[in-house]
Amino acid sequence: MRFRFIEDHRSEFRLEKMCTTLRVSRSGYYKWRVERSSKQKRRKAIVLKRIQYHFADHQKRYGSPKITRLLRQEGHTISERTVSVYMREMSLRSVVSRKYRVQTTCSNPDHPVSPNHLNQQFRVPKPNMVWVTDITSIPCREGRLYLASVMDLCTREIVGWRLDHHMETSLVLGALQDAYAAKRPEKGLIHHSDRGSQYTSQDYRNQLCLYHMKPSMSRKGNCYDNACIESWHSILKKELIYCNPRFKNKDQAYHSLFQYIEFYYNRKRIHSTLGYLSPVRFAALFSTHSAS
Repeated sequence: MRFRFIEDHRSEFRLEKMCTTLRVSRSGYYKWRVERSSKQKRRKAIVLKRIQYHFADHQKRYGSPKITRLLRQEGHTISERTVSVYMREMSLRSVVSRKYRVQTTCSNPDHPVSPNHLNQQFRVPKPNMVWVTDITSIPCREGRLYLASVMDLCTREIVGWRLDHHMETSLVLGALQDAYAAKRPEKGLIHHSDRGSQYTSQDYRNQLCLYHMKPSMSRKGNCYDNACIESWHSILKKELIYCNPRFKNKDQAYHSLFQYIEFYYNRKRIHSTLGYLSPVRFAALFSTHSAS
């Protein structure tokens, strides 16, 4: 404590005076400084290795905020700013998406449109109460592909998805059927989508009715009404699509998407909105509470 006081006040008082007043030797103080510096270097070396590990483990997808969270979970006391400085020193930079957007919503004025029951209420108390869904394009050398995703709004888990060369009703219908088979939600689940003709089609509305789901649709031209699924597709593009070579064919694209969605995004990738847990781990909390 006395050496620390001297270190903190060296710019205010003479070293000799402080050593005499606190009854410590200058040689002892200098020895303390050397040992302290050595400990700091060892600690930094350990932290640098852990930063490199987490950066590589998440395939360059994590920046300083999430790596800081992982380091703290390991017991390191460190600020986000320090992690950011260390990452710059090692030239570690997370992948950044390019600005690119393809319009996949094509409405049909002859189809009925459901009210916006969700109304941007994105906080949901438990799983299988609200699902949101949308379509996004996936670049591919043999022709553009389309991904339909269904997300549980509570857990942010992708509970169903389909990939194909078209974006017809069968694409989104397949994603919905996969989600229902996996989760078997109770009656009354709110199903939110945009006003795309796939979601307003008779076949899709019949399926929602069969599953006893309540359809909800975004207002015309308002992307914020379905912001969570839009955000998911943005994450997918940033972390997988734009930082890798274009897929050669559908099989390669499907394999990469399967690995990313099922093994990385749903089970490993932490979310700040979920208390820095993955969707699957967050969903498991509800199973634990139900059992207790």
